Amino acid sequence: MAAVVKVEGLTKYYKGLNLPAVDNLSFEIEKGAIFGLLGPNGAGKTTTLSILSGLSSFQHGIVTVNGFSLPTAQKAFKKTIGVVPQEIALYPNLTLQENLFFFGRLYGLQAAELKTTIQTYLELLGLAAHRHRAIKTFSGGMQRRANLIAGILHRPELIFLDEPTVGIDVQSKAVILEYLKQLNAKGTTLIYTSHHLAEAERFCSHILILDHGKRIAAGTPQELITRTGQAGTLEELFLHLTGRSLRD
Repeated sequence: MAAVVKVEGLTKYYKGLNLPAVDNLSFEIEKGAIFGLLGPNGAGKTTTLSILSGLSSFQHGIVTVNGFSLPTAQKAFKKTIGVVPQEIALYPNLTLQENLFFFGRLYGLQAAELKTTIQTYLELLGLAAHRHRAIKTFSGGMQRRANLIAGILHRPELIFLDEPTVGIDVQSKAVILEYLKQLNAKGTTLIYTSHHLAEAERFCSHILILDHGKRIAAGTPQELITRTGQAGTLEELFLHLTGRSLRD
């Protein structure tokens, strides 16, 4: 299977900080994977995701995504990816439908196609009855689902998801993860960040565990657990490799 992401020696410093946010990181992601970037807060997950999606620069390394060498400002690259940020990237005073039409037009979708696409996603994610409500009236879980739709309206082949289920109810989490699995089954590659290892163990086909910007371990969940021989879950594996709990 061809790699859609190749990273070699990636290093990123933020101004005023002595330690790198990402430290000489190397990995590959195959097409069709559900790839988890896992680790505690401050591990470098969001920084890595921002670099891969072309939203952040870096000082050292080679990064290739969908055949494009980053950094790049090419519109062609941006059309191949979808970005679902951790923060809700919607206009709170606009209705759900108004938000989706706005973002769909930014992607260059024509009105007739966009109308059909929005209707399909609203039905799949259980939001059709709420299309004329302002986003600010939505629950956290509903906002997460709406945030997801806004990032995938153009049907990208590669989707970046930064903590897509953080802080939401069990039902909304199940709806989001199930739909993402359906997208993946159709060939969409997913790159997902989380500090919830139990969720990632069930959801991801491959994982990369980060801590302090460094690669700690990589492989399928079961490979990593089996490799150490001293862990029965990813939570236990992280404790074994780092000497601390993910909740520290």
